[in-house]
Amino acid sequence: MSRILRIGGACLNQIPMDWAHNIANITSAIAEAKANKLAILCLPELALTGYGCEDMFISQWLCKTALNKLTQIVPLTEGLMTCIGLPVVFEKKTYNCIAIIQDRELKGIYAKHNLANDGVHYEPRWFYSWPYGDIKKINIEGNLIDIGDISITIQGIRTGFEICEDAWREDRPAVNLAKKGIELILNPSASHFAFGKETYRENLVINSSKQFNCVYLYTNLLGNEAGRMIYDGDIIIAKKGKLIGHNRRFSFQLHNLLYCDVNFDDHTSSQSLKEDYSTKFEEMSHALPLALFDYLIKSKNKGFVLSLSGGADSSTIALMVRRMVSLAIDELGIVAFRNRLKLPDHLTEINQIMAQLLITAYQGTVNSSHETAESAKKLAKAIGSTHYEWHVDDQIAGYCHTIENAIGRKLNWEQDDITLQNIQARSRSPIIWMLANIHHHLLLTTSNRSEGDVGYATMDGDTSGSIAPIAAIDKDFIIQWLKYAEESLGYSALKYVNRLTPTAELRPSDRCQTDEEDLMPYDALVAIEILAIQEKYAPIEIYDKLKLLYPEELKLWIKKFFKLWAINQWKRERIAPSFHMDAFNVDPRTWCRFPILSSGFEEELEQLDRV
Repeated sequence: MSRILRIGGACLNQIPMDWAHNIANITSAIAEAKANKLAILCLPELALTGYGCEDMFISQWLCKTALNKLTQIVPLTEGLMTCIGLPVVFEKKTYNCIAIIQDRELKGIYAKHNLANDGVHYEPRWFYSWPYGDIKKINIEGNLIDIGDISITIQGIRTGFEICEDAWREDRPAVNLAKKGIELILNPSASHFAFGKETYRENLVINSSKQFNCVYLYTNLLGNEAGRMIYDGDIIIAKKGKLIGHNRRFSFQLHNLLYCDVNFDDHTSSQSLKEDYSTKFEEMSHALPLALFDYLIKSKNKGFVLSLSGGADSSTIALMVRRMVSLAIDELGIVAFRNRLKLPDHLTEINQIMAQLLITAYQGTVNSSHETAESAKKLAKAIGSTHYEWHVDDQIAGYCHTIENAIGRKLNWEQDDITLQNIQARSRSPIIWMLANIHHHLLLTTSNRSEGDVGYATMDGDTSGSIAPIAAIDKDFIIQWLKYAEESLGYSALKYVNRLTPTAELRPSDRCQTDEEDLMPYDALVAIEILAIQEKYAPIEIYDKLKLLYPEELKLWIKKFFKLWAINQWKRERIAPSFHMDAFNVDPRTWCRFPILSSGFEEELEQLDRV
């Protein structure tokens, strides 16, 4: 028997509990694999149900339905071995599993050992961990099938399995698989995107293939599956320490296939290596457009509305919508693009599409500058959005008049600074929501992670929106990305925003308001944030780590950060859903839980005063 096998993986863009969509993607991937004469196909983790079903995994009907749907796929696998992820209830416990199907026969069910329970993952809430070494029998349609810590032989190749987190632990299944002489390990995964994570993932696959003397095949999900997580669609194949297969990530297709011919008797193998995106700037430029594309389609909306202030945050988001359209059309073609978004046939040019998909508005006040208005206008023209300009001074004056009559005095900047700033931001919210409602569009809010840290945003004002695309990205990186986009991606209209100093423009111009004067330098804020929130260091420990890098103001900045962080948790609880982009975020519904009421670090900050 020949031990040269064509093996591959298919990343899939799935939707939680959308059986027709998910099965169609699986079916298409299987058909393409068979057309290309693959012997083995690895599909992603929980591909049948979608990974992001969350508490629906606790229900009995979801798992029962998934098992019934699996029977529709089994007959399609003639001449092919494939693994399909699904939840399985066994002895009244739910397990994260893969069904191994070969040539129209269910051969067994592998159950995940190591459950992800950190950062954005809460798998132990829904699944039980399968114990090492256990293999039992499960009755599926009258047939007794092996379930548990199984491995199988496929065309003479001893094959074992790990599911995503299984491979990220020191105590991993591959250790035992190597002792059994396993030659091929398949890893169906749902590994969320974060900046720089792909390099670690690729090294994990290469090193695993070397350490366990095997061929290692890894397949990830693709796209914005359930709202917050982005999956980059990574497919990686390595053989005994050598990378032999790697696809290009962030595809707008519903599925992608990558395969290699592997000779299991010697060191020769075909290669399938494609150029990928390596820097954080490149990853940002492709991950956010894909996330917006999927979110728009899956939320069943018709486009986006954005309050375009001319500043860094809103300019970044506006440009990402343009990149969404440009990149998707480049890959799919304009006809397929229109079909995916259900756009009319008469839209035949990118600018026509942009004018329908993105509506922007500059909402000025007496405190707004000509420079920001010009920045917004130039960018809107360059990207092709439908753009409006109006002022909200009359609305602000009406609110102020009403409250002044009620309290019996005039508002003034010395006494009512925050009040007068906030009413400007809040007065912009109702009218931009009206525009979104009129067009059945999603309202994009411009909150960034640095603002979320310290509450430097007006609740029900600039935080208003359906989705917050950059809420997991720090302001310092956003500023640097805009410069990269102007210089390296050719978006010359960004020169206007890149000349501006970040400012909320909520105080009169003679007060010279800037974000960094209100807060602290953004690079310092990020440095403190990483140590305080990601690494969980105390204030005095942060001071010891940063005191040689920053001036005397460092103590004041640390105190300001912790005080503002503690009192603004309620704001973070209300920020619109955001995409997970970095190694951590401050979304209390995913990565970072913090009490709404707390001591405010009083004792810890007093300790800082004494050093």
